[in-house]
Amino acid sequence: MKKALLIILAILAFSCSEDPIEDTGFGTISGSVVLDGENTPLANVKISTNPVTNTVFTDANGAFIIEEAPVGDYSVQADLEGYITAFEAARVEENRTNNIVFELEVSTANNKAPLKPVLVTPEDTSVDVATTVDFVWTSGSNDEDELTYTLELRNITANTSEYFENLIDTTLTVSSLQRGAQYIWQITVTDDINQEVLSEVSQFSTIPNPANAFHFARVINGNSVIFSSDQNGTDVVQLTHSSHNSFRPRKNTQAGKVAFLRTVGGDTHIFTMNLDGTATRQITAAIPVNGFRLSAINFAWAQNGSKIYYPNFDKLYSINPDGSGRELLYQTTNGSLISEVATTDLNDNIIVLKTNNTLGYDTRIFTVSLSAGTEETIILENEDGASGGIDLSANADEVIYTRDISGSENSSYRIFQSRLFKYDLNSSTETQIQTDVDQGENDLEARWSPSEGEIILTRKGNNSAAEPAVYMIDLNSSSTSGSDIQLFPNASMPDWE
Repeated sequence: MKKALLIILAILAFSCSEDPIEDTGFGTISGSVVLDGENTPLANVKISTNPVTNTVFTDANGAFIIEEAPVGDYSVQADLEGYITAFEAARVEENRTNNIVFELEVSTANNKAPLKPVLVTPEDTSVDVATTVDFVWTSGSNDEDELTYTLELRNITANTSEYFENLIDTTLTVSSLQRGAQYIWQITVTDDINQEVLSEVSQFSTIPNPANAFHFARVINGNSVIFSSDQNGTDVVQLTHSSHNSFRPRKNTQAGKVAFLRTVGGDTHIFTMNLDGTATRQITAAIPVNGFRLSAINFAWAQNGSKIYYPNFDKLYSINPDGSGRELLYQTTNGSLISEVATTDLNDNIIVLKTNNTLGYDTRIFTVSLSAGTEETIILENEDGASGGIDLSANADEVIYTRDISGSENSSYRIFQSRLFKYDLNSSTETQIQTDVDQGENDLEARWSPSEGEIILTRKGNNSAAEPAVYMIDLNSSSTSGSDIQLFPNASMPDWE
């Protein structure tokens, strides 16, 4: 019996030794590592597993592969200096590839904030700084982070601020600063990791405004913009912003203001501003400026800048420079439209008006006694064609104006041959003032100089696309030609005060 049992055990042992030994099987773990939020591949990232298999590193494309990983569940780890270690779960199945993607976040644990910016130019408390400024500052990173800057520029005089953001250089040129203004500026730097770092605040003031005697309008980006200038055109100052349609400037020295017209919604109103373009104020409100072709309408300061006279269809109003005291001064008796008014500082009772019909023709130019409310002297009537650009001499004895001697009257109000005239109120005589205007050009919008030895006007080709320019006519010149001086190109609606 005992012998039989031993034989059976031997047979069983032999049978077991002949069966193959089964292993657990193998699979593959592959994947990639990218920067979180940008999908930029990250190279040389260490990839390891728990339980332990092979340790590998990502290639230039951020890819990795672990082959011959035993079947089972793993925690896969991605490590790269400067980034937060990431973990992903992976299940390896026999003869299959498990793909995973790591998105590493930049580690801020040891990241240092940028250096505090130091403002270099313009230096603190600088004066007479030009209106184009090169802002320069220094800063830097305590590590390899990319830095971006924001420049805050605050106009203390006008109470406005500008922000120049996402700057990568430590210099910035800013142009068209306001003259005669005080500014402060500050730099903010960020590495998009740490809190923003601010510089100290620095201040400077720009060069003062010149006492420019000339004003004109110039079209910029579809809007009329008002400028002042000296006679040489070397000190041109923009007074109104190109986002507004502002035109017909009229300076008054006694008031220390420039009045002008501005489009507000569907209306045109009178505004005033300081000589440097600050303190803009709307004067008219309930009754705007209106009539035939707003571009052909004029208004005027009363004596010593005490009031402003302006037309509204067939009526002439006066209003105080603060917007109060509106008063009806005059109304035409036949319903004709008042388009222009001219005054003089030496006689507050006499004004000159130009009226026309709704097409701009049937023009009349005449003086009005404000005390009596009646016409006094008829300067022009019963002349075919367009006329305008009236101005009254200081002594109220001469009126200048322009008139289209072609006599053309057409539906588009095209003027063909406008020429400059002077009317002597004492002798009741009209004289054409000879200028260098060429055939095909028009002289328009005439104004006396302060000394009345010159006249400035707008000269423009008689086609609609022609560019205007402001010219000066010397009345004392003995030359019969070539004496007209172009003062300002691409300009119109001049004023000399």
